[in-house]
Amino acid sequence: MKRGIAVLVSVGALFGVAYFTASKWAIKHETITFYDASRDNRPVPVDIAIRRDKEMQANAGMITLPVAVINHGNTVKNTEYGFLANIFAARGYLVVSPQHDLPTDPPMVTKPGELYVGRLPQILRGVANIHLAMQEMKKVQPNADYAKVTMVGHSMGGDITMYFAKQYPEEVKKVVTLDNLRVPFVTGGKFKILSFRSHDPQFKTDPGVIPTEEECEKDGIQVVKTDFQHNDMRDTGPDDAKSSIQGMLDKFLSDTDSAIAPVDTRAAPPKILEPGPVALMAPAKS
Repeated sequence: MKRGIAVLVSVGALFGVAYFTASKWAIKHETITFYDASRDNRPVPVDIAIRRDKEMQANAGMITLPVAVINHGNTVKNTEYGFLANIFAARGYLVVSPQHDLPTDPPMVTKPGELYVGRLPQILRGVANIHLAMQEMKKVQPNADYAKVTMVGHSMGGDITMYFAKQYPEEVKKVVTLDNLRVPFVTGGKFKILSFRSHDPQFKTDPGVIPTEEECEKDGIQVVKTDFQHNDMRDTGPDDAKSSIQGMLDKFLSDTDSAIAPVDTRAAPPKILEPGPVALMAPAKS
C-alpha cells in the first residue's frame, strides 16, 4: 500500500479523553462577531479557541501563535467542530472558525455541469469571510501568524479550504479536509495535506477530486479511508469516529509541528476567569 493512502484504525481513545479534559479548563472558547463594510456590513460570527496559558504568553509578547482556520459544512454551525478545535488549541494554535452562511442567506442551488456543481458563489463567500476574519483578528490578537495558516474544513467547508489553498497557496501552511467532495486537491507538494474520507453512499466525491496513489505518494498527501458516515465528522458524530480522527490528526500535527506540543492535562487547572462574548462593530455605511 502506498504511504499516501492510509486506512483509519481505532486509535485515539486516549487522545479523546485527554483533549476532553483539557477543554474543560485549559482551552477557552469565545465568539466574536465581525462586520464586513464591503458587503453591506455582513455579520461574520467567529468562534475562537485558544489555550489559556498560550494566550497569556502571546499577550505578553513572548510567543507568536500559529493559526488554524476551521470551515464548517453547508448549513452547519461553526461551533460544531469543537473536537477538532480542541486538538489544535491544545497544541498551542489560535483556532478561528468563521460562520460562512447565515439564516438570511438564500438556499444553495446546485447546478450539475457547472463548476463545483454551481457552488462557486458559496465558496467565494467563504473565502471572503476567512480574509475578513484574519484581518480583524489581527486587532484582537496581534501576536499570531495570520500570514501562513493551517486550513481545515468538512464537506462544503473542505471545498472552501481546498479552493482557498489553490488560490492563495502563499497564505497556507498545511491543509486538513474531511470529505471535501467538489474541489480537487492541490497537488505539486506545496504543503502537507491530510484528508479523511467517509464511506457514505449518499455523499459521493466528484471524479478527479482525489489524486491518484502515485500523486499522493509524490506530493506528501495522506488520504485516510474510514468506515464513518459523512455527517459523523463533526461534534454530533459518534465518539469512536471523533476519537479516531483526533488520534490521526494529532499524529499528523506531531509530524509537522516539531516545536508544538499538547497541553499537559495532568496538571492542576488554573483559576482564570472566563470573559464574555465580544462584538466588534464596523462603522455603518452612510
